[in-house]
Amino acid sequence: MRVAAGYGNNIRSILTCCAVAANAICGGGVYSFPLIAPALVEHLKLTQPQLTTIALAGMAGQYPCAAIVGTAIDRYGAWSCSFAAAILYSLGFSLFARDVAQAPPDAVFASDGLFHRLVLYFVMIGLATACSYFSLLFAATKSFPQYIGVASGTSMSIFGLSPLFLSLVASKVFTVPGQTLDVPRYFTWLAVVAGSIHIVTAVIFRANKHMMHGTTEQAKAVDADSEAVVHAAEEEPLLAGGNADDSEDSPTNSANVHFMPVEEPREGSTLDLFRDPYFWILSLWMVLIVGAAEMVVSNLGTIVLSLPPSSPGGNTTTNVSSQVRLLSFFNTISRLIVGPVADALAPVASRLDGVWAFSRKRYTSRVVFMLGTSLLLALTFGWLELGVRTQESVWPLSVGTGIAYGSTFTILPGILSSIWGLNHLGRNFGYISYAAFVGTTVFSYLYAFIASRHVAPGETACGGVKCWQSTFGISIGTSFLACFAAFVLWRQWKARV
Repeated sequence: MRVAAGYGNNIRSILTCCAVAANAICGGGVYSFPLIAPALVEHLKLTQPQLTTIALAGMAGQYPCAAIVGTAIDRYGAWSCSFAAAILYSLGFSLFARDVAQAPPDAVFASDGLFHRLVLYFVMIGLATACSYFSLLFAATKSFPQYIGVASGTSMSIFGLSPLFLSLVASKVFTVPGQTLDVPRYFTWLAVVAGSIHIVTAVIFRANKHMMHGTTEQAKAVDADSEAVVHAAEEEPLLAGGNADDSEDSPTNSANVHFMPVEEPREGSTLDLFRDPYFWILSLWMVLIVGAAEMVVSNLGTIVLSLPPSSPGGNTTTNVSSQVRLLSFFNTISRLIVGPVADALAPVASRLDGVWAFSRKRYTSRVVFMLGTSLLLALTFGWLELGVRTQESVWPLSVGTGIAYGSTFTILPGILSSIWGLNHLGRNFGYISYAAFVGTTVFSYLYAFIASRHVAPGETACGGVKCWQSTFGISIGTSFLACFAAFVLWRQWKARV
């Protein structure tokens, strides 16, 4: 029976990993907008404000329902959101493709009705992206709770590669040399592929939930039996094989201690979560760190363009592209490295023989990674202030921001599950996502307003370090404030996570 159970668990794990990877690699369709923008301008005559509105609709559509999506995963399982993503992807991409294909080729400007419909379709695609992201992330982390760092880091890394994969398909298959992307055909393909894959993964996640339920019931029975034995041994020490002080199996014998008991997560309602002051300190940390990092991600191109090349013949376009690729690479590689390192140095607790405890030796707390991320951003922004004066010297900003951004979202699920429980991980992650959204909005507008104040008369774009010097001076201060917030959390949580 144990062989059969082990074989079944292996099959379940393999299917889950394949489903998570499939969702991740095809879930980044909303980030294809830069690829389709030239075609929309050429064929639909959309203006820049209209293009920006459509793009923002897709990005903003991922945030408003984050807590609802997370709650659905906690209550019904990852399959529910994968199924919702299948419907939304199919409708959003196919309706967008239909309207673009049916638009009159000789239009002088896009009709308001067409523009508003395209905005609505991209809101649907953005919501589908949130459903897909949550389903793959929590299918991975809840299936492998003892290796939550590896599970979250790897799944997020694959999701981060999705825009690269989809852009290669768009350029190689749906773009004729010398012409713009064939948007109707490309979006129709996305509707079919993303929709069908998410339907299949919903079935796998649904079956996985039933299998895990059976395994959980068996585990509860084993825990109950083990707990009974532990109580019996406490009442009758001789049952453990002699005198309690001399027994080789005694918990006081350090050579045989396999785990360290720790305070259990504080499972509770949303109101209980909001009453916890340390939740708000963690939210403040997210506002300061993710907000500053995503401000850099969104404006890296204009930061590079504000500086001169190191040589008169330097290629500005190449420099911008190099910095974007560098940031993307370190964002991805940090997730792949930080996840396993966090699991090795700071494993999360789990229920062992009826006791909530660490199953492996701990060397540090996961909150230390939060401190490291805060310090890294402060040093990165400080270097930008003092040492960056050419386009080629921006690379520390790309590297530091990529590492900080990737590390933050890799360690977050482990911290949330250790402090407030795995049963409400999706809901709590959704609420924390709102903090990230607030931070991104605040820091992005801070950058935009300061840059706009320094545009020279007669110019359309800002040039020179004055465009961002004040912004990053403020960001250095907020990064040190985030260090203090992380230190407060470390003092409170260092024994628990």
